[in-house]
Amino acid sequence: MSSVRTIARHAGVSITTVSRVLNNHPSVSDEVRQRVLSATNLTGYTPAVGKKSTTNIALLFMGENSLGSPFDAAIMHGMSQGMEERGYDLMILDARRSRMSGESLSQMMIRKGVRGAVVRTTLPTRNAVLALADENFPFVVVADRFEDPRINYVYSDSAVASVDAVGHLVTLGHKRIGMVLNLIDDSDHADRLAGYRQGLEENNLPFDEKLIFRAHANREGGVQVLRHAMMRADRPTALYLADPMTAVGLLGEARRTGVRVPEDLSIVGFDDTDLRYMLCPELTCVCQDATNLGKEAFNALHDLIEGGHTVARRTLRTWLEIHASTGPVA
Repeated sequence: MSSVRTIARHAGVSITTVSRVLNNHPSVSDEVRQRVLSATNLTGYTPAVGKKSTTNIALLFMGENSLGSPFDAAIMHGMSQGMEERGYDLMILDARRSRMSGESLSQMMIRKGVRGAVVRTTLPTRNAVLALADENFPFVVVADRFEDPRINYVYSDSAVASVDAVGHLVTLGHKRIGMVLNLIDDSDHADRLAGYRQGLEENNLPFDEKLIFRAHANREGGVQVLRHAMMRADRPTALYLADPMTAVGLLGEARRTGVRVPEDLSIVGFDDTDLRYMLCPELTCVCQDATNLGKEAFNALHDLIEGGHTVARRTLRTWLEIHASTGPVA
């Protein structure tokens, strides 16, 4: 493990300057601060606690914290599988709350004794990860992908399976196929929307903006979508929901209001775990293994921490599973 003296030598500054940067002192120029942070991360420095160096790995939320979702629970479960084997501890960080005034993301994590981070992004927060890359802090983005060659990521490609989902509904005779998206945009939902649009195009169906529903990614969001969809004179005969909990709420509201699935409305959901088997009817889904996604993200991060700053980019597959929630048009 490196020392403050090692960082000073790499950055070409004094030990006092290194100390000021690590403690977020304002009397350091941006150029020097950047140089010191880059040297700090390249040399693998973390502050010591007592006589033992810290072993924290962060799950860092750049945007809205979504810890209550089955997806993030599965990501953490997958991360923990590899972390336990290698003696690391998990720390949950919200970038919006954890940073002190004027502090960079890298400084924040050095202060908290974080060795590396698995990063969750949304579309509005993607550019923030560029600062971590500039400072050479070891991190891997999970469930997003980047063109910038400095950004390491692990994600599941859900576009192709989304095309399959639309094609499945078309074979059942559906022509008015709606899609339900989260209110907060991210690349996963963008992939699913792209797959939905491609599926329509491949089956010679027009894209209709009125068939795109936006909802909170929770049960209440699904309740509201069903109410709005079934009120329309030209209602959809099928829906593709890009979030698991939205589908849970929609199916519950369908039972409560007497909407038959799939006789009145066919439903394709998205599943990160095994939720599709626990619903009634069992849910036709585009599926991903979010636990494995978290495990692969940590493994990639561990390789970066232990083996240096090499590029780590991994793409996992999703697949379509057909169950009882889809059927022919009535």
